[in-house]
Amino acid sequence: MKEKEVILTLEGLKKLEKELEELKTVRRREVAARIKQAIEFGDISENSEYEDAKNEQAFIEGRILTLEQMLRNARVIDDERTGTDEVGLGSTVRLKDLEFGDEVEYTIVGSVEADPGAHKISNESPVGRAILGQRKGSVVEVSVPAGLLKYQIVDIR
Repeated sequence: MKEKEVILTLEGLKKLEKELEELKTVRRREVAARIKQAIEFGDISENSEYEDAKNEQAFIEGRILTLEQMLRNARVIDDERTGTDEVGLGSTVRLKDLEFGDEVEYTIVGSVEADPGAHKISNESPVGRAILGQRKGSVVEVSVPAGLLKYQIVDIR
């Protein structure tokens, strides 16, 4: 089975690489030291510090495997090739809500980097899917649990 491609911006790639390096060099050592210290307390069968450290170790190792897999399957969005005539991955898009008149700006990123609070939405989200491939001035309808939203694409950068 083919592994899913992970779409990243250059910034997102660097962030994942930094996290992986931190986990491998710093966090692994810290948790190993905690395990060693907990073993020194004696009987590990009823040692909560030991259990906690082992659980953290398992989490760290799992995250390392996940990050390595993501980086192996990464495709970096080329910001230089992101055009302004059509919405694509890496585009920053200003949308106008046609019901309320509000405007909002989003950057279209892969699902790994999505952070709605920072106005980064996934290309797999309902809004992301609806606006991909659209041009400035286009009106798109987005089906969401609350109903149907209509947006006009005001600007693409």
